[in-house]
Amino acid sequence: MEINRVVQIDGVGPVCLERSRRAKRLSISIRPFRGIRVAVPLLSSFPKAEAFTLSKKKWIIKNIDKIRLYENTLREQAAASRDVDKKQATIFLNRKLRELAVKHGFTYNKVTIRNQKTRWGSCSPDNNISLNMQLARLPQELVDYVILHELVHTKIKNHGQDFWKEMDRLTGNSRQLRAKMRSYRPISSASLKEF
Repeated sequence: MEINRVVQIDGVGPVCLERSRRAKRLSISIRPFRGIRVAVPLLSSFPKAEAFTLSKKKWIIKNIDKIRLYENTLREQAAASRDVDKKQATIFLNRKLRELAVKHGFTYNKVTIRNQKTRWGSCSPDNNISLNMQLARLPQELVDYVILHELVHTKIKNHGQDFWKEMDRLTGNSRQLRAKMRSYRPISSASLKEF
């Protein structure tokens, strides 16, 4: 059984039709720097997947421009960002974490600073906080936002209403800061999907 097939769609370019054991139906995703992919369930045919893709051509054309704009933004950010020294980033982020925890009455267990590809930070069930060293290159208000986000998770382990109320209380504008963070989102976590 053929696993992948690349087809050329006029006005769109190459589209990867990819067999998927997990897919229950045909779906299209557009991922930055990776292109257009159609997940093809095991019982679907490639001709059917290609016909599906053609039926979604308008959606693809509309959204491919958004992805290209996003790719250009990421390239510009990468070119403009300074290299982050891990030792300096670790000192800076540890200090900032301690400051914000003391200021707002949070406690945490361990902290780890790493160069992560998909996340800015995380908080484990044991209140261990992990931060991405690349935070050191972001604007200060976004560094504070991410650290406060993880500190709030030491008390509230989900993203429910209570979590966002607490974030608003601490930042005054968590929705606005969250929107700003999206423009710095790591590449691999972004894609557009159509079913």
